[in-house]
Amino acid sequence: MLKRKLKVKELVYAALLTALALMIPLVFGTYLRIYIPPFSATLASHLPVFLSILISPFAAIFVGFGSALGFFLVTGPVIGARAAIHILVGGAGALLIQKGYSFKLALFLIFPIHAIGEALIVLPFGFSLADAGIIVGIGTALHHIADAFLAIAVYELLKAASFDLKQEGIQKQISN
Repeated sequence: MLKRKLKVKELVYAALLTALALMIPLVFGTYLRIYIPPFSATLASHLPVFLSILISPFAAIFVGFGSALGFFLVTGPVIGARAAIHILVGGAGALLIQKGYSFKLALFLIFPIHAIGEALIVLPFGFSLADAGIIVGIGTALHHIADAFLAIAVYELLKAASFDLKQEGIQKQISN
């Protein structure tokens, strides 16, 4: 079995993004939430997960768990289960980044995993196939696009400030 040493900065970034993933539903959820039954979306809720894919699969999965926990505590099991898809979405995105895909392309490629995953996860909760596919699936797709634009903007601002979340960027920051 291949063991990988967890870097302190990787852990710190994952913890900070997890704290943000928890704060969004716990603190800002009432202000940022759009609710059109049976769909709900909390603006910027994907931002921590999307940024974490730049760090590592560990960070992305860790932040995804934090996101799911925050939404489960505030909104209950249906939206908490939908947020649990962030674990898969984040892990897949981080693997794409590791393979050399650009941030924008990785966000585009995880788009169907996210929308279809959230649509399927609500079926055991009694949602009809139409509500799951049309309302949750399309709603998640639109939410993914909005938060992807936000994540790209934040990432570009961080890069402009000489703060790069990508693993090679972290290494440069350590050596400087």
